[in-house]
Order: sequence, then structure tokens, then C-alpha cells
Amino acid sequence: MKIPAAICAFFFVFATVHVFAEQHALHDGQHDFDFEFGAWNVTIRALVHPLSGSRQWVQLRGTHVVRKIWNGRANLGVLEVDGPAGHDEGLQLRLYNPETRQWSLSFASSKDGKLQRPSIGSFANGRGVFYDRELFEGRAILARSVTSGITRSSYRDEIAFSEDGGRTWQVNWIALYTKIDDEN
Repeated sequence: MKIPAAICAFFFVFATVHVFAEQHALHDGQHDFDFEFGAWNVTIRALVHPLSGSRQWVQLRGTHVVRKIWNGRANLGVLEVDGPAGHDEGLQLRLYNPETRQWSLSFASSKDGKLQRPSIGSFANGRGVFYDRELFEGRAILARSVTSGITRSSYRDEIAFSEDGGRTWQVNWIALYTKIDDEN
């Protein structure tokens, strides 16, 4: 019995699409932050009083140095910036969970030494999106962090808060990074 060529072609295309979809769905994101290894100049615009109706922004400038840990499944970033309130230092820890294929992002400031609860998320189409629930000035909110615009020499981070379960977001932190060196 001969199988018509159209049916063979259909099954070939179906099998190819199915394999591609499985490979895409099983994206191993453990190297999604590899672009960030090295030293960066950073300019940050921060909303002075988020979720208050304020439109007053401050600018901070400094450096962000990111070190690879565990062959890229983790990294540690050290942020040093200066602005109107003086000098500030921060530490960012990112950990990749191979079971969930998600990253957790935690931040600590030298001002209080407390590691904040992590934002959890992943990358898709060159854009990382991470969420967490937290208390802000006694109110339960959602926080969203987005990493985008990734090139070899620059990228952008944005943090936004939501008081209404994610229906609306107020951006309160925009960081623009430019690479200092290309050696990793």
C-alpha cells in the first residue's frame, strides 16, 4: 500500500513542529543572565515616594559588577551608587532552579543588611519578568521586575508596584546599564 506524499509531508511537518515546540517549552534558562557577567556603569531613576501620587524622581549613578557562580546557575551582583541621599551599596543574589526553570532574585542594601524576599520568574523572547508579593509601607502589594533591551553592551531593568492585584502598575525604578569591559 502506497501512502500519498501529502500525508507523509503532513506527518513530517507535524513531527518537526512537535519536536520544536517541546524543545522550546523545555527551555533551560540557566544561562539567561550570562549577558550580565562583568562590570557595568549604571544610571538609575528612582521615584522618591512610590504609590503616593508623587512625580518626584531622583537620579543615581554608579557601577554594577556581576560575578558568575555555579557555572552560571547563580550570580552575585554588587551595586554601588551615589545620589542626592549620598552613597548606597546593594547586593543582588540570583539563583536558578532547574526543576521549575525559574530564577529567584533577592536584594540586600548595606543600609539595613536584610535580604529581601525573592522575585521569581523567567526569560522569554529576550525579556525577563519576575514577580513577588511584599509589604510596602504596611500595605500588601505586588512587585514586578523586568529585564529587557539586552544587547552585548547595554540592558535595562525596571521595577513597578501594583496595589490592585496587577491590573495597573506604577514604575518606580528604571536602571540603564552600559558595559565597562567585554572581558568575562
